[in-house]
Amino acid sequence: MERSVDRASQEMLDRAKQAERQTVWDRFEQQDPQCKFGSEGLCCRVCHMGPCRIIDKKSPAGVCGADADTIAARNLARMIAAGAAAHSDHGRDVAHALLLAAGGGGDYKVQDPLKLRQVARDYGIAVDGADDAQVAKAVAERALADFGQQEGELALTERAPARRVALWRKLGITPRGIDREVVEIMHRTTMGVDTDYRNIIRQGLRCSLADGWGGSMIATDLQDVLFGTPSPLRAQVNLGVLDQEMVNIIVHGHEPTLSEVVVAAAHDPELQKLARDKGAKGINVAGICCTANEILMRHGVPIAGNFLQQELAMMTGAVDVMMVDVQCVMPALSDLARHYHTKLVTTSPKAKIPGVEHVEFSEERAMEVGKEIVRRAVENFDQREGAPFIPKEKMDLVGGFTAESVFNFLGGTYRSTYRPLNDAIMDGRLRGAAGVVGCNHPAITHDWAHIEMAKELIKNDVLVVTTGCSAIADAKAGLLRPEVAFELAGKGLQEICETVGIPPVLHLGSCVDNSRILMVLSNMVAEGGLGEDISDLPVAGAAPEWMSEKAVAIGFYFVASGVYTVLGSGFPIAGSQNLTKLLTEELEEEVGGRFAFEGDPVKAAQLMIEHIEAKRKALKLREPMYA
Repeated sequence: MERSVDRASQEMLDRAKQAERQTVWDRFEQQDPQCKFGSEGLCCRVCHMGPCRIIDKKSPAGVCGADADTIAARNLARMIAAGAAAHSDHGRDVAHALLLAAGGGGDYKVQDPLKLRQVARDYGIAVDGADDAQVAKAVAERALADFGQQEGELALTERAPARRVALWRKLGITPRGIDREVVEIMHRTTMGVDTDYRNIIRQGLRCSLADGWGGSMIATDLQDVLFGTPSPLRAQVNLGVLDQEMVNIIVHGHEPTLSEVVVAAAHDPELQKLARDKGAKGINVAGICCTANEILMRHGVPIAGNFLQQELAMMTGAVDVMMVDVQCVMPALSDLARHYHTKLVTTSPKAKIPGVEHVEFSEERAMEVGKEIVRRAVENFDQREGAPFIPKEKMDLVGGFTAESVFNFLGGTYRSTYRPLNDAIMDGRLRGAAGVVGCNHPAITHDWAHIEMAKELIKNDVLVVTTGCSAIADAKAGLLRPEVAFELAGKGLQEICETVGIPPVLHLGSCVDNSRILMVLSNMVAEGGLGEDISDLPVAGAAPEWMSEKAVAIGFYFVASGVYTVLGSGFPIAGSQNLTKLLTEELEEEVGGRFAFEGDPVKAAQLMIEHIEAKRKALKLREPMYA
């Protein structure tokens, strides 16, 4: 229970201990104590004169003279660059798939032509008289051009409120091209270039915006175009979704260009017959991490678990293939797979693991690769070693909300509008809204912070939207069921959930789909009555268990967009008081958003509620109806 609040994970951790198998928690404990210089941001390795570290008066600067502020800022900016690069490379691959679909090649086709035309209009592309293929080609080419663009501004930043766009221009942080901003961080943070911590962080803000309003937004939009814009649906979550009598395939990673075709391939009649011939009742696909959220939203495919459950899923002995692509994949899976019958299969040319089977994926031969992976799983079914141990824990959920579906589930198709949401906040039925997102971290009891924060927020009539591993944590706890509103939500939020038929915590997708939250906020401003900028809204954001560089980029683009953002643990910057003060106090004066660090999820939720109340007061809104 110290390691996880999830009962399925607790069962598997007991099994791991009995089998003397290491997990991420064991390896985390082996690292104790972790390097103090690294955790405070005071270790510099950007040139070969180091590594250097700052030790108070003994060595207040590195060999080159860089001080704590410079070193901590450079390290943090490089985390932003890495996170932005990861999400944006994801978007690039999706844009390539759309270009293939436009040319009639490959296994993809446009599933949402209305969304395609909406994106085209946002890019300034004429759609009158053009067919889907022509529009798709123009959109894909324009999206791909955003990555290498050298001057001007990313077109999708214009989706932000006009006052926000003007502020970015005034501060000089409007992103020019996605790749350019990543490269500029890497240049600025090399030895002998930028040493002003404020100037370094300003470029970090610019790079993060290139992710949130660029690469991630491109990924989300074009996935909707290619695979269909999600709509609310029912599904199940947790390790209990694995089936002893079925061929079980786990898809793990972040890019749905392959997982989409694996879901389709699993329904292939020939492969289904082969599964029955092997003694299985059929083929069961389940997900881990963000690719799980993607195929859940569009197909109702069950989720086996989030980041810290990837090893535990394999330890059930029921997984015939675990297929991984990129991001959040633990290299430890390679050694673990040697002790189980599971075939671990890497698929991306960017992410190979020594000693692991590799079936290289390309968008040009997507279905061929998908069927090959499914076939390997089916052929491995009768190689299981004894009866699998599958925890019975699983939970129902409603997922698949988007910025577009908010229009319809609040106002209906006849009166498609955000007005009911804004009115609910203005009238005090809703106190405000919060985005709770991010990873799992073995230093924090698995899922605990996500769940307790969400419960505290909804108890206080704050509508919660969630993505990524946070969404999966909430789902396992039952918070994505509409009926939970009557058990845990405040009276105002209860009334809204009952009227509309929604859960008090809304699942908006994967990590790249945090761009959906940006669009929700922009739509709220556009609807009117809650200020003229995102920073005016009674909203807040949080990542209570963050661990990834991607989370750093996400946090920065929310702050740069004007959102107060609370992290469950601080950035590795504690050794620089000036940088800490900039991020937690002074930044709000520039961009309207700032960071706060609070490890207790209930206290963190209260900080968010205090911020929401301050924004309500500034807008002169009436007191919350059920305070």
